[in-house]
Amino acid sequence: MNLAGLYTVLLLVVSNIFMTFAWYGHLKMKEYSWFAALPLIGVILISWGIAFFEYCFQVPANRIGFQGNGGPFSLMQLKIIQEVITLVVFVLFSTLAFKTETFKWNHLLAFVFLIAAVYLVFKK
Repeated sequence: MNLAGLYTVLLLVVSNIFMTFAWYGHLKMKEYSWFAALPLIGVILISWGIAFFEYCFQVPANRIGFQGNGGPFSLMQLKIIQEVITLVVFVLFSTLAFKTETFKWNHLLAFVFLIAAVYLVFKK
């Protein structure tokens, strides 16, 4: 993987950390009384604020990584990479932040299929 590919993947990882927290962090944050007291619109605005940073990393990742801009990845490859990163970040977040969530055999099998998807999308 060249430097543009590495930057793309790293930016997508950071983007997905922000995205996961924006989408699911409020479910954990409700444990704090000040956050639980917020009306839904307040929670939405906080999530949008976090999601802003997701886009600050995601947009450059796609611009750097896209072949049409001189990057190493096709549009399909970018999407598959992003989906795999999203699921890896989500599994880490959900198992670390929510102790009620566990990683099961069917989750592992799903990851095997994702790895197969990555292989197939990169196959010439």
